[in-house]
Amino acid sequence: MLSKIAHIGVAVHSIEESLPFYRDALQMTCSGCEEVASQKVKVAFLEIGGSRIELLEPTSPESPVAKFLEKNGPGMHHVAYEVADLAGALAQLKAAGTRLIDETPREGAHGSRIAFIHPKSSGGVLTELCQYPGGGKHS
Repeated sequence: MLSKIAHIGVAVHSIEESLPFYRDALQMTCSGCEEVASQKVKVAFLEIGGSRIELLEPTSPESPVAKFLEKNGPGMHHVAYEVADLAGALAQLKAAGTRLIDETPREGAHGSRIAFIHPKSSGGVLTELCQYPGGGKHS
């Protein structure tokens, strides 16, 4: 079902303030920033090996990331795994009794389709599944 770790999401108050640490101090390459209006976040992706770090900045106080920051402060938000068939993966997980936040895929960054698994089913870790356009890997 899973093909690789797609990214690790890190919640931050400000991408502008956080980016220099990852880009300059750790010398990661920033592959771009974009706003995902449906998720009420701005994201920046940083390349590391075959995976990425995704910085998440809320664009609204109603954003799930804003609520996470209020409760926990900045830090690791989720682990995302790449899948070839997101709808199929969700159906398989649901049939196995896994608690899902999203039972159907929704829009994510870079034209991806995403869905979240509830942390109560994954040992306390918010887990995201990602399917990229055309079944291809993220760029």
